[in-house]
Amino acid sequence: MLFRTLAEHYSELESVSSRLKMMEILSSLFKITGKEEIKFVIYITQGILLPPFEGLEFGVAEKIMEDAISLATGYERDVIENSYNKSGDLGIVAFDFKSKTKLKRMLDNGYSVSDVYNKMYKIANTNGPGSKDLKIKMIAELIASSTDLEAKYITRYVLGELRLGVGDYTILEALSLAYVGNREEKQSLEYAYNLCSDMGEVGECLAKNGIESIKKFDVSLFKPLRPELAERLPTAEEIIERMGGVCSVEQKYDGFRCQIHKSNNKVKIYSRNLEETTNMFPDLKEAVITDIKSDTIIFEGEALAFNDVTNEFLPFQETIQRKRKHDIKEKSMELPLHLFAFDIIYLNGHSLINEPYSKRRSIIEKLLNTKTITPTKRILTSSPKEFELFFDKSIEDGLEGIVAKDLKSTYVAGARKFSWIKMKRSYKGILSDTLDLVIIGYFLGRGSRAEFKFGGLLCAVYNKERDIFESISKIGTGFTEDNMRMFSSLLGKIKSANKPARVDSIVVPDFWVEPRYVITVRADEITKSPTHTCGKSKNASGLEIGYALRFPRIIENSNIRTDKNAEDATTTSEVIEMYNNQKKISSK
Repeated sequence: MLFRTLAEHYSELESVSSRLKMMEILSSLFKITGKEEIKFVIYITQGILLPPFEGLEFGVAEKIMEDAISLATGYERDVIENSYNKSGDLGIVAFDFKSKTKLKRMLDNGYSVSDVYNKMYKIANTNGPGSKDLKIKMIAELIASSTDLEAKYITRYVLGELRLGVGDYTILEALSLAYVGNREEKQSLEYAYNLCSDMGEVGECLAKNGIESIKKFDVSLFKPLRPELAERLPTAEEIIERMGGVCSVEQKYDGFRCQIHKSNNKVKIYSRNLEETTNMFPDLKEAVITDIKSDTIIFEGEALAFNDVTNEFLPFQETIQRKRKHDIKEKSMELPLHLFAFDIIYLNGHSLINEPYSKRRSIIEKLLNTKTITPTKRILTSSPKEFELFFDKSIEDGLEGIVAKDLKSTYVAGARKFSWIKMKRSYKGILSDTLDLVIIGYFLGRGSRAEFKFGGLLCAVYNKERDIFESISKIGTGFTEDNMRMFSSLLGKIKSANKPARVDSIVVPDFWVEPRYVITVRADEITKSPTHTCGKSKNASGLEIGYALRFPRIIENSNIRTDKNAEDATTTSEVIEMYNNQKKISSK
């Protein structure tokens, strides 16, 4: 398929705001995509070269792209830069200057999708001395021999800013519609995606081998699963009742969630959002190789700095210092990590995800019990009083709280189910628990904030069923001057005058931004509101009422949650559950 055809479909996607329409456009695109190229089309649509766990990035900054556009069109670099400063979108800049190029038009090569993808792959793998100039030259050649519309999306793709507003679940539905004829197999596709975290692989398998091959997906080494997540409930009584009368209650640690894959002496460690972090944790890698007596294994744990002498957990502010690219060896000696294992997924060639948790836990206690790697501390109980005592002891130990687990439950990759239920210290109050919100817009500063060109954020939660982001709050407090400068610079690069397709908001900010960045927010309580769209429904009077945060503020010294993607934010269903729970607590 010609890349020109892909660009035309992207242009059509940009022009619509209906998710249903976006899905139909994608489905039409997939139908005309060859089986050998479907993986490339999916990756490009996701704005990636390979899944995050492969760790391959373009390595192209805006300055490099400005130089490439200048070289491809014959305009001076400062002219390109000035245009970018006005529009805030180098894709539009590439389109405009390509359409009025000063250079003799090169032969239109009619690049295929494979041609463009392979050139991008080569650019991303260009490193070392002289790599910057070589990247500029390769990108310029690509732009110079493309149409203006192709240049727009080539530029955006390289910068990771396609601005299509297409989410993973919309892609899955479109694949089902394209290859099955309806949207009913979305769940099968989602299950396969949760097991391999590679949308391109799922699409290619479906295109080449049909839906039955998708239903045979299983766990594979070095392809991280999307992690299982926990629901919330506020009291021990409710949790025990939900678990069927007895449950495992485990301490909840505040550290790095690690998914560890081992095949003999080959070890890879993946973060919560599935990026490989092996090089950051050489002490954990060595412990896995030396101490874990199995040929192949996949297990999960929480890594945190732990003082073996005083038997104390160090605060997360200290643990976070281990996440670095430089001076890793020195920091690993200064702050050695301890890993508390809480689940096992695969062992010696066999998947364990369909085994009951009681069996998986038994394997953990026998196999993952070394000096550096130990099982999470837990109790088995049917007593709310014993549950509460264990919870209180966990808080005294400096931990976040507990996670209760259903002994009969299987491992549910990529889902938030009541087979795991967390209770944190914050649930003892009405709403001192935090929420992870997605930034969907921002406001300009006024008064004392005018100099920062930033005055506050418009934030949303994620509605998985609708695959959209629903507004829940404007946030104007809790920002330091450094915060404001950071947000102004970061969001200014992705601002837009138009609302993104996957955003549902009545409130209109000064600038919209593509849902990309997650922040942690605290609020006094959740209230009903006609202003925001989170969970909105009609009340008895026929008015559409949603949920909002009362007195929201960004946590002091908080930064962007680099460990979470937009779709990992607090969900609409969680907000509704939290709203119902706070009413129960406040009535006691």
